[in-house]
Amino acid sequence: MKKQALLWMMFSASVIGMASCMSSTDSKSETEQTAAMKDAAPATEAPKAEQGVEVGGDMMVPSKNIVENAMGSNDHTTLVAAVKAAGLVETLSGAGPFTVFAPTNEAFAKVPKATLDNLMKPEQKEALTKILTYHVVAGAYTSKDLKDGMELTTVQGGKIKLMMKDGSWWVNGAKITIPDVISKNGVTYVIDGVLMPK
Repeated sequence: MKKQALLWMMFSASVIGMASCMSSTDSKSETEQTAAMKDAAPATEAPKAEQGVEVGGDMMVPSKNIVENAMGSNDHTTLVAAVKAAGLVETLSGAGPFTVFAPTNEAFAKVPKATLDNLMKPEQKEALTKILTYHVVAGAYTSKDLKDGMELTTVQGGKIKLMMKDGSWWVNGAKITIPDVISKNGVTYVIDGVLMPK
């Protein structure tokens, strides 16, 4: 009997030891599997910033329309004020597409102050609209589409002429300083002069 009891105790101890060992192995295996899964899980990438062109201290991006982009530029506050005064915000925010030649604040500063102040008056809305729409062409023209000497008809009805001079594009007498600012409803060119219709 004693012999049988001793054998039974040894057998029980052996089973318990094996179970403990298996439990430890399973636990270790689960830990290793969890770690492996973490390693295999793809790292969450931070969303990439939208590509655009910097104008007036802000990034002009294709997800915004022409007016939204212009409103972000510190160099185009006069143009934005003029577009608002002429009631063209809704038009230039529309589907388009448009090509806009956008004079900077410095460009507007070349216009006599009295003339500019007068144009911003409500009674001069029609004259202001004619000048601003002379800077807009129907259709989206990037610099790849431009040809030396080509003429484009503006929304105002007059024509503007593009020329290549000294490695830069010019429109009428104004130099294009930043080309191909892409918006969701067209293309903008920053220019250093105000275009005046005849």
